[in-house]
Amino acid sequence: MALEHESESALALAVRKAGSQTAFGRLIGKRQSVIHDWLRDEKPLPAEYVLAVEAATGISRHELRADIYPLAESPEPAASVAKTATTGDPLEGVRS
Repeated sequence: MALEHESESALALAVRKAGSQTAFGRLIGKRQSVIHDWLRDEKPLPAEYVLAVEAATGISRHELRADIYPLAESPEPAASVAKTATTGDPLEGVRS
């Protein structure tokens, strides 16, 4: 089963989630015509807006700009990282 918008860019999806090009522009402080040009020219979302757009639309920073925010090969949960940093033992609390 194909997704309805599977060929849609992450930027286009974020604009759609915002409701319109105008609403998206308001979100990041740009005019609708700028947003239209980015979409028409298939430009990536400028880096300075990625985190705000992620927070407002739920589109991940990786989807918006994979060149800046690549997926980690094996992301480690924050709690595990903190435990390792304080004890030096990544399995502390897991062992019986």
